[in-house]
Amino acid sequence: MMDDWPHLANALLLLWISAVALMGSPGPATLSLAGIGASYGLRAGLPYLGGIIIGTTGVLFMVASGVTALILAQPALVTVLTTLALVYIVYLAWKIATAPVAREVSDGAKAPAFVPGLLLAVANPKAYAAIGAVYSSQTLVPGHVVADSGLKVGALAVVILIVNTAWLSFGASLSRLLRHPTIGRLAHWFFAVLLLASVGMLLVIG
Repeated sequence: MMDDWPHLANALLLLWISAVALMGSPGPATLSLAGIGASYGLRAGLPYLGGIIIGTTGVLFMVASGVTALILAQPALVTVLTTLALVYIVYLAWKIATAPVAREVSDGAKAPAFVPGLLLAVANPKAYAAIGAVYSSQTLVPGHVVADSGLKVGALAVVILIVNTAWLSFGASLSRLLRHPTIGRLAHWFFAVLLLASVGMLLVIG
């Protein structure tokens, strides 16, 4: 058993490196978190962050259990989910672009809450692609399917928590620098355009 530790440590390290690179790269969920952080601040964005984390973790469980393969085998269902995701992302981009500049949440600005974050995470095509690629890239416990799956799910859940929190915190750190009305408005539109561009890239790649 002790002989397995070097392999486990090496495979786990490689899993985390690839997970941070793929799951933490710009995409609909991560860019929306940064945009919400910049537009509304860290505290106001926490419910949305919670939805993204729970939803993305749900995607992870679907990948690990094989449910994702069943979904992808139904083209009509994939089309419906993709369309709903695109519609909401466009709405979210508009909400970020038009968010009040230099105002606190107590002044009436309300960030998207838990449920919108959850729905976007579950319908986010990048999440399925990135998590699926990372999950299948390493075998942590050879010969033990259940232990291997459980360990990978736990390791990737940690990455989901860290990278999404980091993106929200990054956006929130910028919000303190965007108090000037013109600069703040341009920054909001910049994040909105990036969010839409990330979706466009996914459609082209797909």
